[in-house]
Amino acid sequence: MPKLIRITTVPISLKLLLAGQMNFMKKNGFEVIMVSADGREVSQVVKSEGVRHEVIPFTRQITPIEDIKCLYQLYQLFKREQPDIVHSHTPKAGILSMIAAKLAGVKVRIHTLAGIPYMAAEGGKKGLLEKVEKYTYQNATEVWPNSMGLKKFVLKENLCPEDKLHIIGKGSSNGVDLSKFNRNALKENHLVAATMRILPGEDEFVLLSVGRLVKDKGIEELVSAFVNSKIVNKSKLVLLGSFEQDLNPLSPETIQTITDHPRIIQIDWSDHVAHYMALADVLVHPSHREGFPNVLLEAGAMQLPVICSDIIGNVDIITQQKTGLIFPVKDAAVLKEAIEFAYVKRDSMAKMAAALFQEVVENYSRPAIHSEIFERYQQLLKEVSPSE
Repeated sequence: MPKLIRITTVPISLKLLLAGQMNFMKKNGFEVIMVSADGREVSQVVKSEGVRHEVIPFTRQITPIEDIKCLYQLYQLFKREQPDIVHSHTPKAGILSMIAAKLAGVKVRIHTLAGIPYMAAEGGKKGLLEKVEKYTYQNATEVWPNSMGLKKFVLKENLCPEDKLHIIGKGSSNGVDLSKFNRNALKENHLVAATMRILPGEDEFVLLSVGRLVKDKGIEELVSAFVNSKIVNKSKLVLLGSFEQDLNPLSPETIQTITDHPRIIQIDWSDHVAHYMALADVLVHPSHREGFPNVLLEAGAMQLPVICSDIIGNVDIITQQKTGLIFPVKDAAVLKEAIEFAYVKRDSMAKMAAALFQEVVENYSRPAIHSEIFERYQQLLKEVSPSE
């Protein structure tokens, strides 16, 4: 039985970004171990995936001493477990696990690339993050960009040789669960709970943003565009995500506006995103950097119209005025116009949402993505042990 170790920096990534994958691999003959820092999601993901979890105390910041300790712990884990495949996600887990796996002699070392932090970094930090990316790829045997746009960026920036790069399907790290993100499968109690949190008026236009409340997610531009729009008094902006002020913080002014504005509703998080999407009129995704954003696939599955920034990942999914509206990243003025257009041209937005729904159903169902990952694992194992 081949042994697979899947690694992310924090356990919520195992729970949300890779949901169902570990269980799928277990059912198809792999012994699977999950690795991440500790957190409240660990017990949940162990129960849902049905596989073992090991804690490595990763941090998301640059912490050299703690990182060296984690590197050594990973090396010890790999030497003890002797995995056939180590597969990492997220930048910190990626560089440490790829180095440790190479030192431990693991033959198949995969890193999934779902956004590159240095793309949105500035100054000296940008150069450091670029070196981290390159070193991660050097120590991996295969790198999986989760969108064609990311692959092109990696090649353009000369970060990794092309023969190491592989895309699963047409992109995405995990596809979308069409049984969950389905308007016909919503539970009434969760729908009522979401309605009570938003309290939408009868004719109010509900804009939804899903994700962490940090600068890189474009929250400052979104808040500015909303409060300055012509429709602010006929709408509500729902921000489904938590503040993360220790990393890439929002400005105090933006936080104050979110907290005080009567038409902005901030909800820390919910496992019932589909129910909030069902209540919304449009999803706005103004992020500064992405790999292949799951939230756009989820909105597509829910037939929810989309407005997004023109970055890698977003434009791999959305086609301008065919499956959604695209605005220049960080441009609050054009975002404001897009929001106003969506309010006025609801029939046009609905047609775009229907077209996106068809693309998502045809290309990004979760079982299909899981099967292709499994097949790639099998192929890589045969290549390193052809006689077995």
